[in-house]
Amino acid sequence: MKKIFLFIFVLCVSIMINAEELSSLRGDHPLDEVSKVAEKKNWAKDGEPISRNYVQQPPLIPHKIKGYQINLKFNKCLSCHSWKKYRESGATKISQTHFKDRDGNDLAEVSARRYFCTQCHVPQANAKPLVENTFKPVDAVKN
Repeated sequence: MKKIFLFIFVLCVSIMINAEELSSLRGDHPLDEVSKVAEKKNWAKDGEPISRNYVQQPPLIPHKIKGYQINLKFNKCLSCHSWKKYRESGATKISQTHFKDRDGNDLAEVSARRYFCTQCHVPQANAKPLVENTFKPVDAVKN
């Protein structure tokens, strides 16, 4: 019984010591106080497709999408990227994978599970990383 009490005591003390060393990305700003306004980031201007860093990475959006409407009745992305309109707009066409349902059946329209583009595709901004990143893309996929 004494060993269990001692173990719990040491565990609690170590948690309290380590808790003092932790800091959040917000700094030591209390949660119940109003934060300062975040610095505005500029979205990337329309440009060439952004290269991918890993296999199966969804393409990044090389333009701003502020004000784009994507709901059950309308999807602004499809006004340029649909198979019917991509040539006249000069946009990348939607991947064929977006026309399959969960069972692998081919559909005539974009699958409901791929309709909300910004679930996977995101625009880029000139924001510095919040934490150090040592990620390096692979040169090739190995079997």
